[in-house]
Amino acid sequence: MPAQNVLANLFSTIYNNEIRNKKECLVIPASKLASEVLRTMQRYKYIGEFEFIDDGLLGKLRIQLLGRVNKCGVITPRFSVAKDEFTRWEQRFLPAVGVGILIVTTPRGVMSHYEAIEQGIGGRLLGYVY
Repeated sequence: MPAQNVLANLFSTIYNNEIRNKKECLVIPASKLASEVLRTMQRYKYIGEFEFIDDGLLGKLRIQLLGRVNKCGVITPRFSVAKDEFTRWEQRFLPAVGVGILIVTTPRGVMSHYEAIEQGIGGRLLGYVY
């Protein structure tokens, strides 16, 4: 069985269902990291509620879509970002200043780049949403 990039699968499933105007989608397999990324997207109102469904195998995530995601994607490799370098990465992955979020994993957990700037910490880039 080939290795799966859980985040790439998560972002592509959300994006594909959003452009088809679906109200919800299922992401297989579920992971703790995927749940943390979804929680961050939920805080910024890109998605609605989501739930973990235990099917005895890998698990699934059911995600309520709000029609707010224009584009999302995984950032590979997971570039390291210092606390004062976020502007450069915003320019690279987001369409305009103040539009969208970069999702970052930090020593304090998964958060948006706005939260990381506020807390004065760096981390590694996971993905983007706008």
